[in-house]
Amino acid sequence: MGKLKIAIIGSGSTYTPELIEGLIKRKAELPLGELVLMDIDTRKLNIVGGLCGRMIAAAGIDCKITLTEDLNTALINADFVLCQIRVGKLPARVLDEKIPLKYNLIGQETCGIGGFFKALRTIPVMLGIAEKMRQLCPEAWLINFSNPSGIISQAILTNTKVKMMGLCNVPFNMFKSVKETLELKTADIEYVGLNHLSWITSIKSGGRDYLKTALDMGLNSETMKNIPSSGFSKEFIQTIGAIPSSYMEYYYYRDKKLKLLMEAEQTRGEKCEAIEEELLSIYSNSELNTKPELLSTRGGANYSEVAVSLVDAIYNDKQEKHVVNVLNNGALDFMEDNDSIEINAVIGKDGAKPVRITGFSNSHIIDYMRMVKSYERNTVIAAINGDEDAAMRALLMNPLVGDYHLAKACFDELKEAHKAYLPQFFNAL
Repeated sequence: MGKLKIAIIGSGSTYTPELIEGLIKRKAELPLGELVLMDIDTRKLNIVGGLCGRMIAAAGIDCKITLTEDLNTALINADFVLCQIRVGKLPARVLDEKIPLKYNLIGQETCGIGGFFKALRTIPVMLGIAEKMRQLCPEAWLINFSNPSGIISQAILTNTKVKMMGLCNVPFNMFKSVKETLELKTADIEYVGLNHLSWITSIKSGGRDYLKTALDMGLNSETMKNIPSSGFSKEFIQTIGAIPSSYMEYYYYRDKKLKLLMEAEQTRGEKCEAIEEELLSIYSNSELNTKPELLSTRGGANYSEVAVSLVDAIYNDKQEKHVVNVLNNGALDFMEDNDSIEINAVIGKDGAKPVRITGFSNSHIIDYMRMVKSYERNTVIAAINGDEDAAMRALLMNPLVGDYHLAKACFDELKEAHKAYLPQFFNAL
C-alpha cells in the first residue's frame, strides 16, 4: 500500500494535538505520507499547526505537512478526511448557551435549542465539504466529530454518497469506566441510542450478563469533563433498566440542569474561550513538541484513541467493533433503515456493519429514540431548506424545548443572532 494522505478540516482547533498524538502512537499501522491541516482561522492554524509539525518531527515521522486555508488543497486525493469544524467558532456557542436561558430553556452545545442552532449552522457547511470530496477525493472516508455529530451524520448519510461515519468519545469513555468498575476487561457491551442520547443495555462476559449487577450497584458511567454532573441514583437506573450516558442528565434532570445553568457565572463556552487562549499561548512555545496536559480540561478524553483507531480499523481492514454513527439498516428493528443511530459496528475496509440487536424490548429507550429521531429528521430538513415550519416541528419534538411560544421566541432571536451563518433562512426573503 502507498502512504496515506490525511486531511484535518478545522485543524485550528486546540483539540488537534490529540489527533496528532494518536497518529504518532499508530505510526507503524498508518504510514503517513502527507498531513494537511486546514482551517479558515489563520492565527489558530499557524499556532496549532506549528505544534503539530513539531510533534510529528519529534516522533521521527517523515511526511509532508501542509497548512492551508483552502479546502480544495486539503481534500485533493485525500484518503481520510477528519472533520472537527465549529461554524461561528466559540462566540456562536456562547450565544447558543446564553440566549435560551432568557426563555427558561437549556442552552447547551449539542442538546436542546442551542444544539439545534449549531446543527443549522453546521449541516450546510458539512454538505459542502461532502460535495467537494465527491469531486476531489471520491474514495476517501469522512470521519466526522463536529457536533452535533448524530444530526450531521443523519444529514450526510441521507443526502450524499460520501463514505462517512460519525464519531464521539462518549461511548469509549462509558465502556472504559464500566469495564474498570466491574473488573471485566474483555466484556462485550451492548450500546443503543443516538448521539448524546444513549444507554448501555447489556454487559456480557464469560457467558453471563452483568447488567443486573451493574443496576443493583447503581453503576454510573464516567462523566465528561465538559458536563457538570451529579450522576444517577441506583433507584433511577433500575427504573430505566439501563445505564444512561452522562448527557442524559439534560433530559432526565432538566429543571435541575436549567437551574445550574441559570446560576453559573460563566457558560461552558466562555470557559472554553479562556482555556483555548491559554492553550494557544502554550502551543506558541517553539520548544514544545508534546501535547500539554491542560488539553484534558476541554472534555476530549480519549478523543485521539477513538478517532485514529477507527482510521486504523478501516485502513487495515481490522474487522473490529467500534461505536459509530451510521445508518441503521435493520440493526434496530424499531428504527427506520435510513435513521442514523449510534451503535456497535464491525469496522473494516468496506466501512461499518452495524451489529444487529434482536428482541430489544426496553420500551422506554425505544420511545425516546423514536421521538428524538423525529426531532433530528426535521432539523435536517430545516437546515438544508431554511424551512421554518420544519424547524418548529423539530423543536416541538425536542424534550428540552416543547413549548411553542418559548420555542418560537427563542428561535427568532437565535436566528437573528446567527444571521451571518444562516443564509438558508434569509436569502429567500
